[in-house]
Amino acid sequence: MELKKLLYSLDVLEVIGDTDLNITGVQSDSREVKPGSLFVAVRGTVVDGHAYIEGALKKGAVAIVCEEIPSLSEEIKISLGRNPIFIRVKDSADALGKLVSQWYDNPSEKLILVGVTGTNGKTTIATLLYEMFRKMGHKAGLLSTVCNYVDGEAIPTEHTTPDSITLHALMARMVEAGCEYAFMEVSSHSIDQKRISGLSFNGGIFTNLTRDHLDYHKTVENYLKAKKKFFDDLPSDAFAITNADDKSGMVMLQNTAARKLTYSLRTLADFKGQILESHFEGTDMLINNQEVFVHFVGRFNAYNLLAVYGAAVSLGKRPEDVLVVLSSLHSVSGRFQTIQSPLGYTAIVDYAHTPDALVNVLNSIHEVLDGKGRVITVVGCGGNRDKGKRPIMAKEASKLSDQLILTSDNPRMEEPDEIIKDMVAGLSESDMRNTLCITDRTQAIRTATMLAKKGDVILVAGKGHEDYQDVQGVKHHFDDREKLRDIFATQQL
Repeated sequence: MELKKLLYSLDVLEVIGDTDLNITGVQSDSREVKPGSLFVAVRGTVVDGHAYIEGALKKGAVAIVCEEIPSLSEEIKISLGRNPIFIRVKDSADALGKLVSQWYDNPSEKLILVGVTGTNGKTTIATLLYEMFRKMGHKAGLLSTVCNYVDGEAIPTEHTTPDSITLHALMARMVEAGCEYAFMEVSSHSIDQKRISGLSFNGGIFTNLTRDHLDYHKTVENYLKAKKKFFDDLPSDAFAITNADDKSGMVMLQNTAARKLTYSLRTLADFKGQILESHFEGTDMLINNQEVFVHFVGRFNAYNLLAVYGAAVSLGKRPEDVLVVLSSLHSVSGRFQTIQSPLGYTAIVDYAHTPDALVNVLNSIHEVLDGKGRVITVVGCGGNRDKGKRPIMAKEASKLSDQLILTSDNPRMEEPDEIIKDMVAGLSESDMRNTLCITDRTQAIRTATMLAKKGDVILVAGKGHEDYQDVQGVKHHFDDREKLRDIFATQQL
C-alpha cells in the first residue's frame, strides 16, 4: 500500500522525505519489522518505541512514525545508504490504530461493533451477545478475556483487549469470514493506551465501576476517566447503555453524543428488571414486565442480562425474540459455574477477583441458600497487581462466609505467603477463628471439600476460566474446575 494513502487518516505535524512509496506492513514492535515496513514508535508504559527506531531501520523499515524525530548515529546513516522517511505526529499510539485500520481497509466500519466496559460483567455481556446473535442466525465475532472468536473459530487470547495491530487484524478476519456483528470487551488499559484507536463503534455498554487496576491507574478517578473516555468518543449515531443503579453509571453519559439508554433493577429505566425467584439452576425475572426464566443466578447476572437485552433491542431485535434466546443461554465458562458433589453440596467456580465481584457472588449464594446451608470460600489475590484490594477482599469474604480459606491465586513474581499476609491484614482476631491459610491451592480446595456437608456451598473464587497458575513468570497447568471434578470423582455416598 502507498504510504501517502496510509497517512490520510492522520493529523501529521511534519514529514521528512518523500511519502510516494509502497509499504509492506505496519509494525510497532521492532522485532517484527521486515524490509519495507512502516515502524510506529509508541511510548509504552514500560518501554519507549523511540529507543528502537535505529533497530527498526537496521531491519529494513523505510519509514518511521514518531512523536520526536531522532538524530541518527553516523553508523546507521552509513549502513542504510539512504535517507529514511520520518512522519511526526502528536500521539503515535493513536496514530498506530488509525494506520492499521487503514492498512486493513477499515474493517470495523464493515461490522456492527459493540464495546462493553466496566469493572465486572464485561466477559459475560460480550459473550452472551455473541452467542445470542449467532443463535439468531447471524455471523458474529467476539473479543474477550476468555477467548476470541471469528464466527465459530476460536482464537486464544492473552489480554482482555489485544494490541492495535492484533485487534484490527482480527476485525479483518471477521469481515473476511462474513461476520455482520462484533462484540468486544473494552478494558480501561486499552482505552488509556489508545489500543482501540481507529475502531468505529456502533454502541457501548457500561456495567459498573469498583476498585480495580489501581496498580496502573493509581486513583479511582483516573480509572473512571478512562472508562468515561470510551463513551465520550462514541459518535452520534451510536447508542450508549449504562447501569443506572451504579453510582458512576450516569457519569458515563454526561458528555457522549450517542443515544443515551439505561438499565436498572431499582429505578425507572429504558430496560427495567425485577428478580422474582432465585435457584442454583437459574432465576425467574421480569424484563420490561415480561416474565422469563434464565439459567443464571444472582443480582449481578440480572444486571448483565438487562444489558444484553438492552443492546439486542437497541440493535433492532424484537423484544420477544430476545427474551426467547435469553432463556436458552447458559453461564460463561468460569462465571458462577456450578459443579455438584455426590455428597449433596454445591461447588461454584467464579472469576471474582475484585472486592465488589466477590461480594456479588457471595450475596447471590446467600440469596439462594436463604440460611439453609454454610458457605465455604476459597480465595486468593494475584501478584504484581493492586495490593490495596487484598485486605479488602479478605474482609468481605470473611463477612459473607462461614469458613474462609486464603490461598494462592496467580502469585506471578511475588511470594504467595506474602500475598496471603497482605490479605490477613484485613482480618480481625475474631475473623481469624474461621479462617485457614493454605498456600497450596490444590490443598486449599481439597480442604474445603472435606469441610463441606450436604446443603453447603463451596465458592472457589479468583481464577474462573483460567487453566493455569502463573508462578515466577511460568504458567503451570491448573484448573479449579478440574480439581473439583477430580475430587468429586472419588467421593461416594
